[in-house]
Amino acid sequence: MAVYTEVPDDELSAFVAGYDIGAVLAAKGIAEGVENSNFLLHTETGFFILTLYEKRVRESDLPFFIGLMEHLAAKGLVCPQPVKNRKGEALGRLAGRPAAIVTFLDGMGVKRPGTAHCGAVGEALARLHLAGADFPMTRENALSVAGWRPLFEAARERADTVTPGLRDAAEAALVALERDWPKGLPSGVIHADLFPDNVFFIGPQLSGLIDFYFACTDGFAYDLAICLNAWCFEQDGSYNLTKGQAMIAGYRRVRELTDPEIEALPILCRGAALRFMLTRLVDWLNVPPGALVRPKDPLEYYRKLRFHQRAESAADYGLVALPA
Repeated sequence: MAVYTEVPDDELSAFVAGYDIGAVLAAKGIAEGVENSNFLLHTETGFFILTLYEKRVRESDLPFFIGLMEHLAAKGLVCPQPVKNRKGEALGRLAGRPAAIVTFLDGMGVKRPGTAHCGAVGEALARLHLAGADFPMTRENALSVAGWRPLFEAARERADTVTPGLRDAAEAALVALERDWPKGLPSGVIHADLFPDNVFFIGPQLSGLIDFYFACTDGFAYDLAICLNAWCFEQDGSYNLTKGQAMIAGYRRVRELTDPEIEALPILCRGAALRFMLTRLVDWLNVPPGALVRPKDPLEYYRKLRFHQRAESAADYGLVALPA
């Protein structure tokens, strides 16, 4: 759980003075961030996002994230562009943290996604996967199946304080996923965190994708599974088949899924649900003093996991056969 780093006004002004974006007029913390300290920065030339990278983001990964945003934008994907300072550098240091300024995107996230939103996200996700095909850098997904057991062990002893039986249910799901996790699926750059607050819309039109700080190299269909979890469940915990159908169809309009990806979709969805349940569980049990953001409820993803454990095929998520 991120704790915002306070930035003294004089340090902020000195930092921004190294860029050709004018003087600072205002800076306001963005409460939605959970990994980094983000600020809406208003300068004499417009609006920008200032990010201070906190301890859970490895500084050695930052060139990957910065380079990826530049690469995707060059391919026509609308995402934040790193702003370089007068030395030609996209990364600097502020308040003892690595820091970067990126361009501000118009639009806002949707609180209650509709079917059309889900279809647009499916298309955008597939375009991201294709646009990243020739990105020269790679980054291992530290939160894929090999990273789930350490998370579970960190939460094991107190898991049942969140809800009775959670420890045993999580361990059983983890054992099954470690045994059955698919290998060799089509892979490349994935976003890995494309939740509704990371996708902007202006009216019905998707206007941009943000927050690439979980991006990594992994299976494309796993990224789709993350989005099905994030976008296609209703507030009462039920899976909306119509939204799932729209998202999958949108994705397939841009990039067709292979037969192994289709076959693997239920287990990929279970894995995505367990991944977010475990990271939320660890955060829930370890809220640091001074945290400005309430941790997200791990039980939301526990309920989603139980749905996925009942799913038998990709048809349960809305995948339909394409016309011959």
